[in-house]
Amino acid sequence: MRILHTMLRVGDLQRSIDFYTRVLGMTLLRQKDYPDGRFTLAFVGYGPESEQAVIELTYNWGVAHYELGTGFGHIAIEVDDVHEAVETIRQRGGKILRDAGPMNAGTTLIAFVEDPDGYPIELIGKKA
Repeated sequence: MRILHTMLRVGDLQRSIDFYTRVLGMTLLRQKDYPDGRFTLAFVGYGPESEQAVIELTYNWGVAHYELGTGFGHIAIEVDDVHEAVETIRQRGGKILRDAGPMNAGTTLIAFVEDPDGYPIELIGKKA
């Protein structure tokens, strides 16, 4: 068994695709409209779905906003250099929630950014 994807409901599909591809550097892997269900799915990631878990962006036609609730925590992405990743994301217009620094009660270097729909994304420094 393996994790295939995490699904996020988004209010503006193109805005979300732009964020995940342009700001976070992922690739749009596939996209398909489902007219009978009135939704579109787009899958983004850092590599092929056959090798890596990806993010499924679900746009329900006509729904522009979702309440995130209190159960969801965040998506985590490993990066080579947290400080550099934060600066790159900032320069690309991404919203930084927490600058690079050690995690609470630990030493792992992390940062948090936010996607256009308000989902938090943790950047974790690659372990040596």
